Amino acid sequence: MTAIDAIKGTRDILPEEVGYWQWIESVAREILNRAAYQEIRTPIFEQTDLFARGIGEATDVVGKEMYTFIDKGDRSVTLRPEGTAGVVRAYIENGLHVKGSLQRLWYVGPMFRYENVQAGRQRQFHQLGCEVLGSADPRADVEVIALAIDILTTLGLKDLRLDLNSVGTPDDRQQYREALVNYLTPYKEDLDPDSKIRLTRNPMRILDSKNPETRKIVQDAPKIWDHLAPESRKRFEQVQQQLTDLGIGFTLNPCLVRGLDYYTHTAFEIVAETGLGAQNAVGGGGRYDGLVTELGGPETPAVGWAMGLERLLLLLQQLASAPAIDLDFYVVSRGGKAEPQALQLAQKLRKQGFAVDLDLTASAFGKQFKRADRSGAAACLILGDDEAVNGTVQLKWLGSGEQESMPQANLLEKAAVLRDRIQNLNSKR
Repeated sequence: MTAIDAIKGTRDILPEEVGYWQWIESVAREILNRAAYQEIRTPIFEQTDLFARGIGEATDVVGKEMYTFIDKGDRSVTLRPEGTAGVVRAYIENGLHVKGSLQRLWYVGPMFRYENVQAGRQRQFHQLGCEVLGSADPRADVEVIALAIDILTTLGLKDLRLDLNSVGTPDDRQQYREALVNYLTPYKEDLDPDSKIRLTRNPMRILDSKNPETRKIVQDAPKIWDHLAPESRKRFEQVQQQLTDLGIGFTLNPCLVRGLDYYTHTAFEIVAETGLGAQNAVGGGGRYDGLVTELGGPETPAVGWAMGLERLLLLLQQLASAPAIDLDFYVVSRGGKAEPQALQLAQKLRKQGFAVDLDLTASAFGKQFKRADRSGAAACLILGDDEAVNGTVQLKWLGSGEQESMPQANLLEKAAVLRDRIQNLNSKR
């Protein structure tokens, strides 16, 4: 019978990789919790209209990349292609704006887009994101950027570049759109096919085209900064100054517009300058002051970001091995009386907070001892039928080879002493 493979664009996260994922999530959780952000978990699929209205029908995400289907209730349903729209829907539906004027939220989970598969880009991919809803203060923009930088640098990433832009208000963009279209129209036949379509539907998206010829054309295009209203320009200057005050460097990038229609004012990306090649953005986001209203909620300013965990994982794998579980004991047993006792002893130790691996192979002691040596455990516990009859256990410290026999009850009573010794051994590794 033919084996069934994973669908193209999806991949299994195997045990040797899971340590990286847990590491990323634990670092993010600690940093975001310290900043008073609360985790939110939204459904993986939503009504299609949520993304059509929220992201924008003229975007590539909605027009080309969404996984949309009709369910058994004859409703159009879409697997979420990004996290912000679902968070905003939950914010409105559950009345979070009533529970507090400011909501700091974060999330992590799978997203889905039908894209060309390549390293760090899958059709089921994972994002970590945070959102601040209810603040128009430029400090909120700077806070979320600073937290993203904190997470990445705590993980050990270097050679990061923060690209920064302002896409202004809808009125600013309307004025800029006219200037941009006037500039690009004479070059229409020289644009790549996607950009020709965008010229009438979404011309600002041409600015971040990856096509080399189109990129040459947009180099001399009008800059949106020259079309910002005074208030928008002042706001952008405040964001830059506050980043500088925090010691966070940035590069102004007039071609950074992000791919979603809901952005206003601040837009940013964090780029890895080494290690990822052309697809080098590890995270990005910006302000989206009109999205809550667009989705039926009250007027609510908001700002946030998302990081792609697959790309982040590629960088971490270049830096270090995945954090390993510190295993305290490896339990070896053989014999009809010993093996049930070994299970009981392992469970008792686990309940006391120890990390315990129980060998379940029932193979010869020699083979089990070799696995114990490879396990990375601090100590090996050995039970044969003689020990089982006597109620004892052999304790062998794998680093030094020191070994002693003791009653099983004494082993459990000495838990605090054993824990201190194991912690000392682990600190020296």
